[in-house]
Amino acid sequence: MDIRVENLTKRYGLQKAVDNLSFEVKTGEILGFLGPNGAGKTTTMKIITCYLGAESGDVKVGGISVNDSPEEVKKHIGYLPEHNPLYYEMPVIDYLRFVAQLQGVAPDKVNERIIEMINTCGLKGEQHKKIRELSKGYKQRVGLAQALIHDPSVLILDEPTTGLDPNQIIEIRELIKKIGREKTVILSSHILAEVEATCDRIMIINNGKIVADGTSEQLRKQAQGDELLRVAIEGGSRDEVFTALQALPSTSLVDFASETQTIFELQSKPNVRSAKAIFDLCASKGWYIGELTPIETKLEDVFREVTAK
Repeated sequence: MDIRVENLTKRYGLQKAVDNLSFEVKTGEILGFLGPNGAGKTTTMKIITCYLGAESGDVKVGGISVNDSPEEVKKHIGYLPEHNPLYYEMPVIDYLRFVAQLQGVAPDKVNERIIEMINTCGLKGEQHKKIRELSKGYKQRVGLAQALIHDPSVLILDEPTTGLDPNQIIEIRELIKKIGREKTVILSSHILAEVEATCDRIMIINNGKIVADGTSEQLRKQAQGDELLRVAIEGGSRDEVFTALQALPSTSLVDFASETQTIFELQSKPNVRSAKAIFDLCASKGWYIGELTPIETKLEDVFREVTAK
């Protein structure tokens, strides 16, 4: 079931939290939804899940408008908010039964859905424990189970791995990827490595507007622009090698990457590659290359660049 956000705007007083925002998420796609604090991520997710109304614009989930039919939209959405709302004194199995009834699961299907969620979310050994007795990681699993209990077509996850240790993050990440094969997922997180490892597509918003949208590879290439190389050359003095690299027709900028060794960071001119010219230079001078490595822009660099503007 696809999600279509159309010209969404939401203000808090004089501040525009969401500013004429439009995007689409296809069925079976996991979208990483990124942005600095206050960018409008949680507000957008709350509007999609019908927990909050928009000032203008619309969201359509499977063609159903949140403005016209919010109760119908809710039937198709599972939502795990940033602060996981659980009843700590209830045993896991009783809580899932309670949520299933709230979500309108048919009485003859409740037990079947509970068993399926316990298996899917890895809660078999914890099902009879009270929720307050669980670790943070298992509480998040219970939160995912409650979001999935009614078998929604769309899953909205706001910071699902907040406060988890590295092992728990990997477990929850794998679980989300498994779920995402069948459902449309929007995942918000500040852990960029998690988003890159989990999501099919990444969208970054800042001040309520989209500032980047694409796969992690596309975003890195867009930010990187001209070719960047790390070059280590031996056989010549630092100054001699530096001067020769600067004189290459393909080179726009050369900088020292080491205070003592002949290691440099080299930027090529637009739409030009420098590797062959460097090889030819070294062959003509009797030097040899110790390293010639492309410098790849990281997602963190992309995030800083587009949200600092």
